[in-house]
Amino acid sequence: MRNVVMLTVPVAMAGAAHAGTLEIAVEIPKLNVAEYHRPYVAIWIEDASGKVAANLSVWYDVDLKDQEGEKWLKDIRQWWRRSGRSLELPMDGVSSPTKPPGKNSMKFDTAKGPIAMLPPGEYKIIVEASREVGGKELVEIPFKWAPGDEAQGSARGKEELGVVTLKLTR
Repeated sequence: MRNVVMLTVPVAMAGAAHAGTLEIAVEIPKLNVAEYHRPYVAIWIEDASGKVAANLSVWYDVDLKDQEGEKWLKDIRQWWRRSGRSLELPMDGVSSPTKPPGKNSMKFDTAKGPIAMLPPGEYKIIVEASREVGGKELVEIPFKWAPGDEAQGSARGKEELGVVTLKLTR
């Protein structure tokens, strides 16, 4: 299931030459279900052609014995097919434990890592969640990456994800 809502506001963004921040907040709803498991979540940037431009975060049971948590990553289907299965996990700075219900925020320096290497263009932040004994959900937030632009956007999931927000600043 895909949900897309966009609120892009061009202003003045940091390019690779200017330090800026990409902030993403992901709400994990508190569900009233008999058997609740925290969702596995992948967050990535996709270019206009649908190619993964950067993996930002993957939340899963990183502490399970014998990397047992990794075998369930294939349930984050879109991410797994596009880039997950070819990655060596855990990824430093990308892999982290699952998150509890509530608002979970991340900040990325736009002058470092794979974000700094993005050429100007149209992109999407993709957030995909999969929960054991639960559902799967994917939301997208389109944004423009160009020198001198800032962007804001949000999307809302229907069950496994709440509000997801993007804020790109100088």
